[in-house]
Amino acid sequence: MIQTAMSLPPIIQPASPRGQDPLPQPHADAQSFSQALSEKIVATIEAAGGWIPFSEFMALALYAPGLGYYSGGAHKFGVAGDFVTGPEMTPLFGRTLANTIAPILSASHPVLTEAGAGTGKLAGDLLQALEAMGQLPERYDILELSAELAERQRQHLLATVPHLIGRIHWLSSLPDSIEGVLVGNEVLDAMPVELVRWQDGHGQRLGVRVETVDDGIRFITTPGETSQALAERIRALAEQYQWPDDYTTEIPEAGPAWVTTLAQRLKQGALLLIDYGFPRHEFYHHERTGGTLMCHYRHRAHPDPFYWPGLQDITAHVDFTAIAEAGFDAGLEVTGYCTQAGWLMDAGLLDLLAAQQPADYTQADARWVRTQHAVQTLLSPAEMGEFFKVIMLTKGLPDSLRVPGFIRSDRSHTL
Repeated sequence: MIQTAMSLPPIIQPASPRGQDPLPQPHADAQSFSQALSEKIVATIEAAGGWIPFSEFMALALYAPGLGYYSGGAHKFGVAGDFVTGPEMTPLFGRTLANTIAPILSASHPVLTEAGAGTGKLAGDLLQALEAMGQLPERYDILELSAELAERQRQHLLATVPHLIGRIHWLSSLPDSIEGVLVGNEVLDAMPVELVRWQDGHGQRLGVRVETVDDGIRFITTPGETSQALAERIRALAEQYQWPDDYTTEIPEAGPAWVTTLAQRLKQGALLLIDYGFPRHEFYHHERTGGTLMCHYRHRAHPDPFYWPGLQDITAHVDFTAIAEAGFDAGLEVTGYCTQAGWLMDAGLLDLLAAQQPADYTQADARWVRTQHAVQTLLSPAEMGEFFKVIMLTKGLPDSLRVPGFIRSDRSHTL
């Protein structure tokens, strides 16, 4: 039996993630923050009898009130954080997205909702672009679970679009009904997943327990109780995609469940979800033996979810087939699905870039060079262009509506 939280032995934090070169060590305050979250996780494991499913560990590491990666105060986005998102690279991302959103707002309701707005950068860029197009939404709702991020977003928007602040509203939970457009950029990848293994002809649900070592305790991954339904689901996937022995992967349940809830509340309009992932036949490819689970710390990617809990992001790729199925089963149409590169070019990114090109190219300033580099990163197949996908799920829109981004680039048939 693990000792109670009041008398816990030291929780050992690795000097570096498993199999990785040493990373910059967090400062003392951040280490204390992580230790507090680790103690909460240990107490949760003990209360559950010594083992919790990985999905519960991931939920605590990311969203434990006041301590999780997204619910605490860690600096996550941009150069000073752990990763950079498309909107942080260049305002052209948001302006291109506005080209996709504008006709949907016109055909449904002038309400735009953003789930997980990060620093507020995308919100500011979208509002500015839509205002210039004469398509300014009456409301811009931001669904944000982190009070710290909500305040950061508020400060950014006060600085960039102060005259529009009255249209912006922060929500801590989903509204009962959704109209217009809901955008989620890199939201699905941070939703908890079930970690599973196919070994010796059997499916296993993986979870987390605490192991005692010489100088303290640490988290380790071990198999645990697996329901018959989950075991059968793992077997069906293993047989369909011909998994080899000792195959580890994820079954994302929270993301499709969230889409189902959104679909049930969407009265008219569209869900636009942008993230990295694959259609199911690629997600569960027999050569992807280690799954897609990945962590991000100080712009380094590594596979160790137990490295300083609360100070790093833990993600898994999106099974876009599961997202499409969830939306379709709940009454939505799968109106578009394509790579990020295909969507951006279809929606006019290159035209927006050309409009910014200096008349005298030899006198191009550093800002223009950075913009070019950002666009290359967003479009390149070796970087974000193929890696990221965009899916559009709609309800009640006219059949004749043509939405920039999916007119020539749609690959829904690959789902």
